Amino acid sequence: MAASHELYLIRHAIAETRGDQWPDETKRPLTDEGKASMRQAAHGLVCLGVTFDIVLASPYVRARQTAEIVANACADRPAIVTVDSLTPDGTVQGVLRDLAAHTAATRMALVGHAPFIGELAAQLTGLRRPLEFKKGAVCRIDITTISPAGLGVLRWFISPKLLRAAGRR
Repeated sequence: MAASHELYLIRHAIAETRGDQWPDETKRPLTDEGKASMRQAAHGLVCLGVTFDIVLASPYVRARQTAEIVANACADRPAIVTVDSLTPDGTVQGVLRDLAAHTAATRMALVGHAPFIGELAAQLTGLRRPLEFKKGAVCRIDITTISPAGLGVLRWFISPKLLRAAGRR
């Protein structure tokens, strides 16, 4: 299948623990460890030759911070666009609408949350079960058209540990 779009689905990195310190779930940031780990993983993506034309991200602070780390690792610094469709309450239809607004981009990163990001991967590839994303994990799905029909092909799915190792070689 010839891909017209490469989608890179990314779960946000390690964030602060839920609780009294962060009563507003949308404002919970990455931990220092999460930031450092994601910087290494993003460097691993670059070492593997991955680049992005655009990065779409949930507006939640931890997803936005992850998107910034990923974009900053790229030499060409792709634009980051915040979209509500990638929040934990997002829908596949919403993501497809947001992707359709950026059809000129061929390599798009989508930064979101579990379990939705895994459900999105399943929907886009026709899998029966969601993929289980660890924090900072990335999968690549190639699609020819932006459609809810599950016509994409899962090219790879990499844990954050392997991405960090790729960045150290």
